[in-house]
Amino acid sequence: MNYLKGVKMAERKILGYNGKILRVKLSERSVVAEEWPVHFYQSFLGGRGFIAPTLLREMKKGCDPLGPDNKLIFSLGPLTGMPLPGTARNSVGAKSPLTGGFGEAEAGGFWGAELKKAGFDMIIVEGISEKPVYLHINNGDAQLRDASHLWGMEVADTHKAIQKELGDDRVRTAIIGPGGERCIFFACILNDIDHAAGRTGLGAVMGSKKLKAIAVRGQELPAIANMEAVKELGRWMAKNYKEVTAVWRFGTGYAVEAYSKEGNLPTCNFRDGSFDGASKISARTLSETYGIGMYGCYACPVKCKKKVKIDEPGCCVDPIYGGPEYETLAAFGSNCGISDLKAICKAHEICNRNGIDTISAGCTIAFAMECFEAGLLTIKDTDGVDLTFGNAQSMLKVLEMIVQQKGIGALLAKGSRIAARNIGRGADDYAIQVKGLELAMHDPRVKKGFGINLGVNPAGPDHASSIQDMTLMEGQRYEDWNSIDANDPIPVKELSPRKARQVYQYGMWTHLANYLGWCIFVRYSPKQISEAVEAVTGWSMSLWRLMKTAERGLTLSKIFNLREGFTEADDVLPMRMRKPQSKGDKEAHIDPALFDEAKRYYYYMLGWDEQGVPTRMRLVELDIEWAAHYLS
Repeated sequence: MNYLKGVKMAERKILGYNGKILRVKLSERSVVAEEWPVHFYQSFLGGRGFIAPTLLREMKKGCDPLGPDNKLIFSLGPLTGMPLPGTARNSVGAKSPLTGGFGEAEAGGFWGAELKKAGFDMIIVEGISEKPVYLHINNGDAQLRDASHLWGMEVADTHKAIQKELGDDRVRTAIIGPGGERCIFFACILNDIDHAAGRTGLGAVMGSKKLKAIAVRGQELPAIANMEAVKELGRWMAKNYKEVTAVWRFGTGYAVEAYSKEGNLPTCNFRDGSFDGASKISARTLSETYGIGMYGCYACPVKCKKKVKIDEPGCCVDPIYGGPEYETLAAFGSNCGISDLKAICKAHEICNRNGIDTISAGCTIAFAMECFEAGLLTIKDTDGVDLTFGNAQSMLKVLEMIVQQKGIGALLAKGSRIAARNIGRGADDYAIQVKGLELAMHDPRVKKGFGINLGVNPAGPDHASSIQDMTLMEGQRYEDWNSIDANDPIPVKELSPRKARQVYQYGMWTHLANYLGWCIFVRYSPKQISEAVEAVTGWSMSLWRLMKTAERGLTLSKIFNLREGFTEADDVLPMRMRKPQSKGDKEAHIDPALFDEAKRYYYYMLGWDEQGVPTRMRLVELDIEWAAHYLS
């Protein structure tokens, strides 16, 4: 069934939402506001939930990710912009140039909350503009404006130029840098200069459409069912956040040294999981050396973001671009064998200036370093750059070459999978990626449940929606997991059907954050999240209903990939994961037979068959039977 066909729009006011979708037709240079039915909101809630069915229904099979038929979608959750700590998130989705499948990423900051106040729940961008433009949204009004004078600018310069042009320093922006303009396959989109929707190359999609930015100004939240209940929960978190989250002191990099001791800190292109220089690149060291303060996102007291400033001979880092998070510290640090903290901070700044994903950039450089070590790349191939592990200056040089798409950088700008195929001679073994997307900085040989999700997830190895096995171990468990029946103390390194059960039950909870516009680092309990959604929307909301919404979106994104030609053979981990780490725990590896068994059990629990194809029965249960059409 077509969920829009024959529906009378504006059936009733939708509490917690604006009830409006903005469709931007770049080829026609027009913007149109649409009202979609209440049923759509209730079924998918928002964020990734809105993106999956929209891409599936509206896009042609086999379209070019960088062509006019791809659609770029910005989507808010029901909690986005509410006066609650941790509700600053928005999702972005499109067909990914890196994977050729379902692409999605999230970002924090203030932009999402501003869009909620400006009158829209989702923006659908389609077509390609004849010349560079940016979209300006102001309290329900939207228009396309010329951006020719902004094309080529770095992110912060673009942000400041737009604010000056609009005469309003409160305008919030989502911007691509030169990396997106040049369609680097792992280009990202930056909210407010330093909050990245980093993964799956969505900045390249935005660049291909010649859309430089979306500038937003809004001043009024939509009506909420129970504002006092929302504020009460917000007051509770403001009082208790130091008890429920660990990131408030040093940010997301607080665990660098602990991860190294556990064998979970990717080192030298995932050959190892422990790094001798871990203490030199930890968030504590960063804060004590180059940190000049902490800051946070909309309505959030946690302030987990670091500002870094370096002004030394040979290295200057502008604090306007914030500072490196855990993933960046590890991607350009341990995974490249580098303990030079200044170089890592500079790499972070280069990525944010130009709008490219730090994870894919760092991992692709680590891949090139191992190819260089193995003789698959020579000094001639790298234009004279000594690309050995631990060489900080060479890492920075190659990163700049990627940004400029010059020399070896032109090859690496399409990610490690495509680079490996071009290099040949066994280079595939050094490309640590799933479906074309580079792994984030966690080792699935150590965290086996985490690994199951990395292999199966339609958007590629999305660490933000993966379970953290350690969380559910004895002594580290939250009593709240009883409410989702996922409180079994299963060993971290166990790979089994019961671990698959944990990935299904606890995993639907971790996926849920991307539907609601909520940050996983602000740790509300399942009960509190259910109550928050109910207080915002007025809908009777059970935890079961929320988790089934996440499963609905996951299933639709899987169907999107199946339609694009993906098969069960794409749901795998890199070959390297089958071998123990070079210096770490010799028992830490992925047994392919055990992985395949756990994967099948996970498929079955999701209502998918042995080939990973959703069954008609489960589509009926999830009330998305209409999607069966795309499986034929």
